[in-house]
Amino acid sequence: MKKRFADIAFIILGAFLFALAVNLFIIPNEFGEGGVTGVTIILYYVFQWSPSIVNIVLNGLLLIVGYRFLDRQTTIYTVIAVAFNSLFLHVTESWRIDSQEPMVNAIFAGVMVGVGIGLIVRVGGTTAGTVILARIANKYLDWKISYALLFFDLIVAFSSYFIIGAEKLMLTIIILYVGTKVMDFMIEGLNPRKAVTIISEKQDSIAEMVITRMDRGVTVLSGHGYYTKNPKEVLYIVISKQEVSTLKKIVRSIDTTAFLTIHDVRDVFGEGFLDISK
Repeated sequence: MKKRFADIAFIILGAFLFALAVNLFIIPNEFGEGGVTGVTIILYYVFQWSPSIVNIVLNGLLLIVGYRFLDRQTTIYTVIAVAFNSLFLHVTESWRIDSQEPMVNAIFAGVMVGVGIGLIVRVGGTTAGTVILARIANKYLDWKISYALLFFDLIVAFSSYFIIGAEKLMLTIIILYVGTKVMDFMIEGLNPRKAVTIISEKQDSIAEMVITRMDRGVTVLSGHGYYTKNPKEVLYIVISKQEVSTLKKIVRSIDTTAFLTIHDVRDVFGEGFLDISK
């Protein structure tokens, strides 16, 4: 129960930061945005329609269409995020900040958007819109959520060219890029790592090379093929993102028929990584 309340608190905070990014930096500088927010901003520029109302209407429609792709908890969290985002868009509609530097405003907009959406996605929610599409792409195509979101957002952002012009579009792309990197950081945590499993007939040679060349520990798991029932030794290794390329080269040089899977790991504690006692 405590975790549920904490999750909802993070969702509300994320929705507030996202609304601030829109009302403090994006709309006053006539920037664009991606996803449903980008559409609501375009409609605001053209027809002066309230972003808070358009946001909840469009996201509500997308939720009706896409709820089947989300589990029950994600759907509930998404409804909360959309509701509070629309509320905060309305409450902070008249808020302004005294900053006349477009590049600075674009960077801060990206940071706040990234932190806001990152907080929501990290606890299992979405802001609906293209985040639902990004989660579908992550589930069925194994796309990274942050980059799938960037892909869909860019489609909307480029369509705003005819409304905001080339210069503002370029600044909008900066917002989306910064937001994606910040959101990536928020979702993956402070200690992103990769967990790798390797199945090979030459597991001993691979393990020895990993230990000597990469100075990483290797765990050997016992398994067997379901069909053949032949026993197999599975190597389990945790490395940093930067070491993935090196590991692939090692495996490729020893056994080109090896089966290798790479998984995202949020936090890793233990020798060679973070101290679990801290």
